[in-house]
Amino acid sequence: MTARTARTDLAAHLAALDLPQGLARTLTAAAAACVEIRKIVSGGALVGALGASGAVNVQDEEQKKLDVISNDVLTEMLLACPAVAGVASEEMDTVQPATNPAGEYLVLFDPLDGSSNIDINAPVGTIVSVLKSPSATPTEADFLQSGRQQVAALYCLYGGQTMLVLTTGQGVAGFTLSHDGQWLMTHGAVTVPADTKEFAINMSNQRHWAESVQRYVDGCLQGADGPRGKNFNMRWVAAMVADVHRILMRGGVFLYPWDKREPNKPGKLRLMYEGNPMAFLIEQAGGKATTDGTQAILDVTPTALHQRIPVALGSANEVDQIAAA
Repeated sequence: MTARTARTDLAAHLAALDLPQGLARTLTAAAAACVEIRKIVSGGALVGALGASGAVNVQDEEQKKLDVISNDVLTEMLLACPAVAGVASEEMDTVQPATNPAGEYLVLFDPLDGSSNIDINAPVGTIVSVLKSPSATPTEADFLQSGRQQVAALYCLYGGQTMLVLTTGQGVAGFTLSHDGQWLMTHGAVTVPADTKEFAINMSNQRHWAESVQRYVDGCLQGADGPRGKNFNMRWVAAMVADVHRILMRGGVFLYPWDKREPNKPGKLRLMYEGNPMAFLIEQAGGKATTDGTQAILDVTPTALHQRIPVALGSANEVDQIAAA
């Protein structure tokens, strides 16, 4: 019987990156919270975690029970970390400062991305963004930093395997949760191929998109007979974390564009909890992450904690095609 090859674990990876101690502690706390969320997600109906909570969040969206539970787990475990000065969540109205006088970092998160998938046992995940705190007692304004100011971003995908994908600005690495509860590196130096034949978008909204997005998708649908000269596949998981994970693993593009049903809203996804951390990961893997094919998400100036944006990200050459449509 061949011995299993020893793998680098998360702690060793963080140590090798020579990170500030406080940042390493913050990321370790976030990863530990994801392990706890995974236990609850995997229990599903057995632990009474499915279904709606009966409440709505600050965006007036129905909260699932697991939204609330995941938010509580992350909030409690991160605020208990001495390096964390405060947290903000998609599920909370405003920020929650910590009582740690030495807290250096701000953590923003979408505790359970893809809530609509929960009750059908489809992939969901957690998305985390980390910023330096300008104050030991942070206010909401302190969180409104551009994506370029992020010092780390990660997501955890609760799927067939539980995976954590991380960047601290030194490339992207992926870790799989072992049966004995360890994060072991299974994907080093993750890169996004520059070209692709795969796109992800919710086609049911096609009639509401801007004309440029409709032109781009129509070109993909025409396949080898159309202007693109190649056939495309379409994928849509209804959870950004799962669609972005697929892109990081094999390439592709993900679009969640503006549409005319709510013309005054620039988009659906949240800049601080979804757009910025995913853009950081995609760029670090060699891809592009934009609002419309041209403006980099990481260059957007935040004006509100729950600000929304349109998103077009993934394989670099394909994102350029979106801009040119």
